[in-house]
Amino acid sequence: MKYATVTLTLPDGGVHPVGAAIADLEGVTREGLLHVNALFDGNGVLVYRLSGDVSPLGPMLDDHPDVISYDLVDEPDDGHYCYVYVKPGHPAGTLMYLVEKYALILDPPLEFLGNGRLRVTVAGRPEMLRKAFEQFPDDVVIDVEQAGEYVPGHAQLLAALTDRQREVLETAVQLGYYDIPRRATHASIARELDCASSTIDEHLRKAEARLFGALVG
Repeated sequence: MKYATVTLTLPDGGVHPVGAAIADLEGVTREGLLHVNALFDGNGVLVYRLSGDVSPLGPMLDDHPDVISYDLVDEPDDGHYCYVYVKPGHPAGTLMYLVEKYALILDPPLEFLGNGRLRVTVAGRPEMLRKAFEQFPDDVVIDVEQAGEYVPGHAQLLAALTDRQREVLETAVQLGYYDIPRRATHASIARELDCASSTIDEHLRKAEARLFGALVG
């Protein structure tokens, strides 16, 4: 089973017209799309995590023709969750149809990158992923960022590392480099792998930047 992390450039900046309308609200930022699902009747469910001043959100959703119902939940740290039950909309309907047709898994959250771009990780059998990507709507631009073997959760992040970076990182963990107190140094890792300390430093920095950057966005 394989995964692909892709960046989608969406028409009007949203995976659904309601999402595009949220993006147009001044002071509201879409942090992520935590859940997206198509129902048997073609309607859908979207769950956004938002930040900023969401006071204009309720009136906009009340008036939007594609909103069936919605709910807003505030977080203690000034974040917000927005559940929206929506009518069919483009390109969400087509994308979810392809996910279902080719038995794919969406690995949330879906991350908004700005400028109408959405980062998505999707998993499935390689031939199914290929067929789904071939049938994406013409107005959705796909850029593949990385791909590899899929393991649920964040384990697939390791696939983004080079073999050498992964070897250095795994050795560092085994020797106790990340223990408290620290039980290994660059020098001891270098002796284990028969290389220079500067090489260990470079590989660890690059691996950490890749992993932590992906985890915290």
